[in-house]
Amino acid sequence: MNPIIRNTLAAAMGTVVVSSSLTVTAAVSGENFSPYVGDYPDQVLWGDTHLHTNLSLDARAFGVTLSPEMAYRFARGETVTSSNGKQVKLLRPLDWLVISDHSDALGAMNELIKGNPELMVDPTVKDWNKRINQGGETGLMAVMDVISAFTKGKTPDVLTAKPFVKSVWEDYTATADHFNEPGRFTAMIGYEWTSTTAGNNLHRNVLYRDGADKANQVMPFTVLDSDNPQDLWQWLDNYEKHTGGNVLAIAHNGNLSNGTMFPMEKTFFGATLDKNYAETRARWEPLYEVTQIKGDGEAHPYLSPNDEFADYETWDKSNLGPNLKKPGMLQYEYAREALKNGLKLEQQLGVNPYKFGLIGSTDSHTGLPTTDEANFFGKHSAVEPNAKRWKKKVGEFGEISHLSWTMASSGYAAVWAKDNTRASIFDALKRRETYATTGSRMKLRFFGGWDYRDTDAGARPLAAVGYAKGVPMGGDLTAAPKDQSPTFLIEASRDPEGGNLDRIQVIKGWLDAKGKTHEKIYNVAWSGERQLQANGKLPGVGNTVDVKSATWTNTIGASELRTVWSDPEFDPQQRAFYYVRVIEIPTPRWTSYDAKRFDVRMDRNVPMITQERGYTSPIWYTP
Repeated sequence: MNPIIRNTLAAAMGTVVVSSSLTVTAAVSGENFSPYVGDYPDQVLWGDTHLHTNLSLDARAFGVTLSPEMAYRFARGETVTSSNGKQVKLLRPLDWLVISDHSDALGAMNELIKGNPELMVDPTVKDWNKRINQGGETGLMAVMDVISAFTKGKTPDVLTAKPFVKSVWEDYTATADHFNEPGRFTAMIGYEWTSTTAGNNLHRNVLYRDGADKANQVMPFTVLDSDNPQDLWQWLDNYEKHTGGNVLAIAHNGNLSNGTMFPMEKTFFGATLDKNYAETRARWEPLYEVTQIKGDGEAHPYLSPNDEFADYETWDKSNLGPNLKKPGMLQYEYAREALKNGLKLEQQLGVNPYKFGLIGSTDSHTGLPTTDEANFFGKHSAVEPNAKRWKKKVGEFGEISHLSWTMASSGYAAVWAKDNTRASIFDALKRRETYATTGSRMKLRFFGGWDYRDTDAGARPLAAVGYAKGVPMGGDLTAAPKDQSPTFLIEASRDPEGGNLDRIQVIKGWLDAKGKTHEKIYNVAWSGERQLQANGKLPGVGNTVDVKSATWTNTIGASELRTVWSDPEFDPQQRAFYYVRVIEIPTPRWTSYDAKRFDVRMDRNVPMITQERGYTSPIWYTP
């Protein structure tokens, strides 16, 4: 058997019965000589939806000086100077970027430090300015005083006055419009709403389809307005009604939410999870940030003990508040469990509130969206590359201090779009035709239908067959033909600058007749001549990493994997979802590069090797 293409498909003919927000006319007939002429998304565009600059209160407070202008220049491939004076450049430019500075106190710290005369009329602000610019311990204490004032709702009026807020926002959106170049680089307008009541991180990133002309008509939502996500959703609704524009929200990686990101009965704010809640959340939050610098949120070994790859860049020792992490919180924080619980809520309410696609982003507070392990500039300016950064604290939460080496060099958002424009990218995000990676730029395709055949895995272009016979990632299948199982067409190609591919896995979650959720992981394609074991496990791919020299070789793994796979345990009466996880071969982690670059010896607990991965948005099956 060809080791690049493996499948367990029992081929069966049937009619495709699908639902999708994307209408596709694929070029699979003789109407066009060129097989690449088709009305379907044919570009994978790489971006970041979660980047902070010096306009974010916390980023500027801890030393970040890069402005939105510099962040855009860096993202599109230019060389810039970091906050600590280092020259930095991406190996490859991004296709699009959302600068999502915190809407709360947007630009306030930057203007405060600069001594904006309009702000210095307030004696408290003037005192903060004087002390911060003294530096040292005095400056640090002043910074903490500013942050404390904002979190306690004791912000001086000059920093929340409408003229000041409006001027900062309009400059922010004008900068995005200036750097937006349709067809070359997309600068999407956005911000982060930062609800952190009692330490529960319920942050959302708000993204606009629109330009400054519409975005300026309504000021951003802040926690001074409300810290309840349901009120944010109402703001989103009001914005669209008032401007005729379009917006969506993306929930922040939930591993610091204290078990409140994906509730099952009541929200943290006391609301009951009813049909209205489910419909509203599903409408406004089509995506979830599954991986970022503060850890990976796809799965957790406590929740998925049979998943050998679940314990990846796990960040679960504490919360943002005073309470330590408890095991009971985890089921309401991780993507896979939320997807499973969504099936249960859909059966109860008729609507699935957790029917989300997957993206990755950085949450970098440096103005630099770097995920390349050899080019990782850390969470904030204090942990930009240097010999001691691996053991520096990046935050103290409860009784736990996180050290810099626990940070992940992650992640990016990939969208399948027709054009590199705000509209095309936003629409791809809205319909969930997206996937997340931990920083690798692997290329992934995932389609579901009822009659993909073994030979379809060899089709060129694969997308033409994929769209013609089914739905892409983020789509829905329903009304299973009698005696047929869903079939899935999957393609993965390695990052040209990264490691080869180890395997493709399909993760299935389902709801049984008794209302209990289950999950199973299928290895469906892999490199080399390895054989599946009786329990479905696959032997490891091997390891070529030389930690001392921070190098590896692509002498193992595959550059491309393709397959058609059919669910061998399909029950047409059970709600289910399927998504693809692709694992690369082992490569050096950013800590390995730092150890070599700075000639330092790190603690033996510090991981030096990683296996980058990608997660597609699910395809759901509804009876």
